[in-house]
Amino acid sequence: MEPQKIDILSLLPEQLEAEILAMGAPKFRAKQIFRQIHVKRVFDFAKMTELSKQFQAQLNDRFYINLPKIEQKLASCVDDTVKYLCGLSDGSRVETVRMVYHHGNTACISTQVGCKMGCQFCASAPLGFIRNLTPGEMLGQIYAVDQGYPESARISGVVLMGIGEPLDNYENVMQFLRLLSHPEGRGMSLRHVSLSSCGLVPQIRRLAEEDLPLTLSVSLHAADDATRSALMPVNRRYPLDELLAACGDYFRKTGRRITFEYAVIAGENDSPAAAAMLGKRLRPVFPKQRPHVNLIPVNPVKGTGFTAGSAVRFQKLLEREGINATVRRTLGDDISAACGQLRRDAMTGET
Repeated sequence: MEPQKIDILSLLPEQLEAEILAMGAPKFRAKQIFRQIHVKRVFDFAKMTELSKQFQAQLNDRFYINLPKIEQKLASCVDDTVKYLCGLSDGSRVETVRMVYHHGNTACISTQVGCKMGCQFCASAPLGFIRNLTPGEMLGQIYAVDQGYPESARISGVVLMGIGEPLDNYENVMQFLRLLSHPEGRGMSLRHVSLSSCGLVPQIRRLAEEDLPLTLSVSLHAADDATRSALMPVNRRYPLDELLAACGDYFRKTGRRITFEYAVIAGENDSPAAAAMLGKRLRPVFPKQRPHVNLIPVNPVKGTGFTAGSAVRFQKLLEREGINATVRRTLGDDISAACGQLRRDAMTGET
């Protein structure tokens, strides 16, 4: 049986070094190859001119460079947002979004093919879960969407807020973060990384022990268990009291404030009573600071029946409760930039 090739994009320098030594090559080659891929963005062993033809062939026999293929690209006419449908080596597809802000360019990447969480307002939920992405497939999304742009316009920030629940793919996400921030590679500060979770309590507690300087965003979307369980089935396993206790512990352990995401849905979670309940729940989590809630007008996804409530109105209600609330800037409205919509349309044949 022919041995399986190794996904070289998923290897840290020390892991690559071990593989190179096992091939009988000097260890400095590992540093050369890592730099070629992650700094110079060379994704073909035959184009690594520092290496002999013989060694290039040996690398090709042992490794593969698993860069996603851009199958579809939608550029917004409203702003500079670009949405990509990325094809993976097994035929699966995920989405990546490139967003332009005054402080730099941010990539919103996927961490799984599909999702297990079943949130009712999400376009990915009806399509189910297929598999986890590898660290290299996550990193590859950034490299793929950077192609065609000058180095000065490369991605400088990352949000793990695309298809999938990052903390449900914990080990691979941690490896991705190590690769992304490695000083011999991309060297991105994790202060420029935001990780969004629907609220997997054990993993939030585990993440606190990693003591990483990233920003954790927790999707709440409701202030009471009945409403949240109807919108987000994960709440039946980890109800709000348990989730918010973990968030408070995370803040005390890391010193980093959590952002709470809240999709404003007309008639579901946008009442004055909902705002009062949200304030009551969040104030004790950060007793010496005003909690921060990021309000998102819910995206119009076919089949959900949900429509956006007034985020500005709900913002004013929360401010009366002593909660800092911002309304997320909407990007790419004309290209279905909401998570999962492009993949869903491709899988169902819709346009």
